[in-house]
Amino acid sequence: METNTLIFDRNGLIPAVIQDSQDHRVLMVGYMNKLALQKTLDSKQVWFFSRSRQELWLKGETSGNYMDVVDIKPDCDSDSLLIKVNPHGPACHTGEDTCFFQESVSDDWSADTKTTDRLDLELSELANIIAQRNKELPDGSYTAELLRSGINKIGQKVIEEAGETALAAMAESDDNTKNEVADLLYHLLVLLEAKEISLKDIAEVLSSRRR
Repeated sequence: METNTLIFDRNGLIPAVIQDSQDHRVLMVGYMNKLALQKTLDSKQVWFFSRSRQELWLKGETSGNYMDVVDIKPDCDSDSLLIKVNPHGPACHTGEDTCFFQESVSDDWSADTKTTDRLDLELSELANIIAQRNKELPDGSYTAELLRSGINKIGQKVIEEAGETALAAMAESDDNTKNEVADLLYHLLVLLEAKEISLKDIAEVLSSRRR
């Protein structure tokens, strides 16, 4: 990253949004000056500049909840940063995983939209994990074993799970149906990974079918 192209404010600071690299939650927002950013780049751990104390501080120095840097990207205007990290513990001083744990400021947001966003996130994260298993093929991983077995075996599992889902929907409880749908979605994601088809590809097909 070319740090000399970044735009710092009149106080010599740039806001940094800290995001969990695994589940993509926003963990916190802090500020960096040029030295804090350089120490972050050098140490691969997140450093901030405290506006109240007017000094540098290493995230986790007191609590032990360090943040290992995975990636740093500037935004389109180069005046803020998105830093993806692997946290060693809770990000918030309250003990919460993220500083954004409070209730929404409005109750007017659509519950359906929230649920859809959560499902999108869960499917995307699961697809990422499956892709990682395909890359590493670790021993003892069911996903890796399934991917090794080839497309025919994976296809058979999808047929099996689809049948179990239909039967559960017709004769079993809602909870069992939910579990079977989850199993089917998982195996469908494995199938997509084996075929090198992304969720984005599927979304584009669905979008083209809108009437």
